[in-house]
Amino acid sequence: MSLPKKYFKKFLPSHATFAKSFWAGWFGGRLVHPNLWHLNRRSVSGSVAIGLFAGLIPGPLQIVGGTLLAVLFRVNVPVAAVTTLYTNPFTIVPLYALAYQLGLLVTGYSNDQPVVDLSLPEMTLINWPTVIFDWLVSLGKPLAVGLPLMAVGFAVVGYFCVRMLWYVIVVWEWRRRRSRQH
Repeated sequence: MSLPKKYFKKFLPSHATFAKSFWAGWFGGRLVHPNLWHLNRRSVSGSVAIGLFAGLIPGPLQIVGGTLLAVLFRVNVPVAAVTTLYTNPFTIVPLYALAYQLGLLVTGYSNDQPVVDLSLPEMTLINWPTVIFDWLVSLGKPLAVGLPLMAVGFAVVGYFCVRMLWYVIVVWEWRRRRSRQH
């Protein structure tokens, strides 16, 4: 068992534990597939890609979207859900502004169109969902194009980075094990 697997294994529920839970019965056994809970190179890299993709879903649906996509593609559910947390109240505005700028670049935004104010309007505890929704709608087509492009880009980069990191760790452990044997 590799080093990351040993570390993360203690935090994740076992397959047998989850199979007995309320949620496993409620979803008709779809959540008991072994790949949804095992830590291996394919499952972790796929779940990081899904988590990075789902992290840019507008609204508070990132974890739900990441979990549903993880079940659909049969990759590790907890890793996908946790990976979506890179978007939070501190990072969401800069990420959406970056997606908006990417959308401007791709759509060929011209200078004669009015510039949209990217600053977040004032919110209260009661009106924040409608304020955020109105702000997102005001960003229009550039955001609608830039957000999926950025999500796919993050997913592809995350997938290959995890695959490469997993390979490096495995090679490092092989070499360490071989040096202990000699």
